[in-house]
Amino acid sequence: MIQISNLSKTYHMGKVRVEALRNVSLSIEGGEFVAIMGFSGSGKSTLLHVLGLLDKPDSGSYRLMGKETAHLGEDDLAALRAQTIGFVFQQFHLLPRTTALENASLPLLYTTGAGPKNRPRQLLVEVGLSGRLAHKPNELSGGQQQRVAVARSLVNNPRIILADEPTGNLDSKSSHEILALLQKLNRQGITVVLVTHEWSIARQAKRIIHIQDGRVESDRRLAGAKAVPKPRAGEDPAISPSAAPTKPNLRQASEYFQQAFRSLWANKMRTGLSILGILIGVWACIIVMAVGAGTKISAQKAIASLGSNVIQLQPGTRTIGGVSLGWWDPMTRLTLGDYEDIGRLIPGVKRTAPEIWGKVQVTYGDKNWSTYLVGTSPNFATMKSFVPTAGSFFTDDDLVQRNKVAVLGMTDVRQLFGDKNPVGAVVKINKISFQVIGVYPEKGATTWWDSDDMILVPVTTAMYRVLGQAFVGSVDIEAYKADQLTGIGDSVKSLMLQRHHIPATQDKAFRIIAMSDYQNAMSAFGNVLSYSLLGVAVISLLVGGVGIMNIMLVSVTERTREIGLRKAIGAKRRDILFQFLIESTLVSLSGGLVGMGLGWAMALAASAVFNWEMPVTAFAVLLGFAFSVGVGILAGLWPAYKASRLNPIDALRYE
Repeated sequence: MIQISNLSKTYHMGKVRVEALRNVSLSIEGGEFVAIMGFSGSGKSTLLHVLGLLDKPDSGSYRLMGKETAHLGEDDLAALRAQTIGFVFQQFHLLPRTTALENASLPLLYTTGAGPKNRPRQLLVEVGLSGRLAHKPNELSGGQQQRVAVARSLVNNPRIILADEPTGNLDSKSSHEILALLQKLNRQGITVVLVTHEWSIARQAKRIIHIQDGRVESDRRLAGAKAVPKPRAGEDPAISPSAAPTKPNLRQASEYFQQAFRSLWANKMRTGLSILGILIGVWACIIVMAVGAGTKISAQKAIASLGSNVIQLQPGTRTIGGVSLGWWDPMTRLTLGDYEDIGRLIPGVKRTAPEIWGKVQVTYGDKNWSTYLVGTSPNFATMKSFVPTAGSFFTDDDLVQRNKVAVLGMTDVRQLFGDKNPVGAVVKINKISFQVIGVYPEKGATTWWDSDDMILVPVTTAMYRVLGQAFVGSVDIEAYKADQLTGIGDSVKSLMLQRHHIPATQDKAFRIIAMSDYQNAMSAFGNVLSYSLLGVAVISLLVGGVGIMNIMLVSVTERTREIGLRKAIGAKRRDILFQFLIESTLVSLSGGLVGMGLGWAMALAASAVFNWEMPVTAFAVLLGFAFSVGVGILAGLWPAYKASRLNPIDALRYE
């Protein structure tokens, strides 16, 4: 069953070279009970680890059940361990957060075809722990913990039991019980190899091998020992289909998630802080994208309120001798005559409306409010959907007579009148009395402009009674059809150059602005704002990812022995990698889901409180989800890879 020839193993501890095994050769037949003895440092534990495929020799041959193991890869060795060898350690190596039954069942996670699923329970009953199945290691005595370890070693029906000082941490009574259990297993045909430095323990075996300074000093059978019949031939686990590596299945995935949850729950504060980092990042992603979407919607509404099929004429700037005269060049100022001639002379023009703006102070009773005054014509109401919802708009007669009448926006109404109807009331605009004749429809506000914070008055009244200006700021021009706008714009510029006696070469003296240009500019601004804020959110996610990587690196360090145990009982590299990736992804996904929910709730709350749309799009949710999962995988990849590459014996020895 076991045959080694000229086996050597050397450790390098800094500059010190330690020869643990020196040309060791021996064979162990199936069914034997062998004790390996020697003083501390003699090489007996190293020999056991090599026999158990936990460590590789530097040279020599090791054939297990007829198969040479020297050139097997780590996953092949793991599969061979899982089906052939059961380990009983001096330190027990039980998982602290799991029950006795779960500890005993652990090897089943890494193999298939190992027998009935209730075998761990049966084995625990056989070793005398029927009443302790649900107890955790800290609720068991040392002897009971070692019994769990023995049951665990038998779950996969191993051919060989390797016991490393199995009674070293037990009292005399528990020691006798464990030895009796090992003898019973040997009588059932299982090969037992036991390492000890105590003669009283070794003489319970049938064969004793003495190791000293890495060499076999003696190898003798005890008097009266009878060999147990060899196991049946033709059952080589190394080539058995049940030993072949298998893909992770649902049972394994479920166990990985349970293990991950236990590990994270055991470090609640650290886990919570890591989740918080991801939560903030995902929440920020949802919020900033909602803000960006809301900005675009508000911009579209604001532009739509300016009217359809509308362009705007604005003063430009002339240049003389290469020097710009600025925006307030008297030659380019627009007049009421310009406004009238555009509507009268340009074909395809449906309506025109002048605009003049100014900041004013308006009062009513003891209320005082700073707002914008807009002087315009009656066409403005129809062109830009400002037809009053209460009262009426001013008329052409009001323009001719320069009447002091005003149409208020809802922001001004709330600030001055509260819930009262303002129609018919008299307000003072820059200390001049105006009668309120109407209230235009609520338009909504953006972060930089409130379309409801305006007072509309006749343009002549604004020019000559309030602002003291003989010119207007712009002229809105509505076409019958959208495809006429370009031609109308060219015609308007030509007319203005002619009326203001400006050469045709000064084509920048007047500007034609399409409302779609505003919309595109607003959308571009919304995109820039969204991407900028999204960049900040991504930084938050990266910081959260660093936190997850930190917790996973700490977890790998804290659980090094656990990793060694899992590898000893058959876990392959991919099993360890998958387990730790699940932990990091679970942390990140938890934070991501909570962050998405919180972001959605806050966006809805903000929309309700501030009366401003903040829609949470499916793209934002998917992006938050993808970010949280992606960050979890990337942050956990290096710690998981590091854990999967640990050498089993080095991990088991880790302090």
